[in-house]
Amino acid sequence: MRLPLILLTNDDGVDAPGLLALRQALVDIAEVVVFAPSHNWSAAGHTKTMHKPMRAYPVTLADGSPATATTGAPSDCVALALLGLLDRKPDLVISGINLGANLGFDITYSGTVAGAMEGVVAGIPGIACSQEFDKDSTRPDFGLAAQACREVIHRVLLHGLPDKIFLNVNVPLHSAIQPRIRISRLGKRVYRDKLIVREDPRGQPYYWIGGEAPTGVYQSGTDVAILQEGDISVTPLSLDLTAMELMDVLKSWRWKRNLSSIKNH
Repeated sequence: MRLPLILLTNDDGVDAPGLLALRQALVDIAEVVVFAPSHNWSAAGHTKTMHKPMRAYPVTLADGSPATATTGAPSDCVALALLGLLDRKPDLVISGINLGANLGFDITYSGTVAGAMEGVVAGIPGIACSQEFDKDSTRPDFGLAAQACREVIHRVLLHGLPDKIFLNVNVPLHSAIQPRIRISRLGKRVYRDKLIVREDPRGQPYYWIGGEAPTGVYQSGTDVAILQEGDISVTPLSLDLTAMELMDVLKSWRWKRNLSSIKNH
């Protein structure tokens, strides 16, 4: 029996330990093909490289397994594979394991989430996998994250996902004694970004966006809360961003009927 094919990418770069940990956790349930960025693309969002050429070349992961590195973003990696560099359509597109959680509004910035989303754009189910980050840890342990993501991936291979839907998985840094997989909604992140202004040797200003790491607001049932409780959150996300609850409200506004009567000045 032919194993399902998984296309694996990430945004931390092809040499990231989280990518290797997830690949190793999946090889007994799927054929895994890695297309990942040659360098870190964290917070790249859903980038699409169209203004310059990209390269793709073979590399070897730390365990000796083959992979393909590209000069593009995570979403570019998936697009390049699906547009012809991969000779077989994958059954799933998986992105991760990211070093750092992607909770709440983080999904709009996340290159990890974008990698999974690119698969869904092409009609292939996607899953983004992330783990909370401890800035004081030099050797993060992806053991729990790899097993949790493997379980989610296994269930999706069994049951499938609806069209335009993908999953965002987040694993806590400090788990409960018996951590559970729990279904969540998006929570709220609090960002404390700060504009840092400096001058170059010629006296011209340049800028960094810095500040403290974001925190989360505890609201029961959200991805933020579930991680704080030491469990694994699985959040279903949709490509359809339509605010359906506002449709009738907007239709009730007194819109001008004949816009052609408005002259441009």
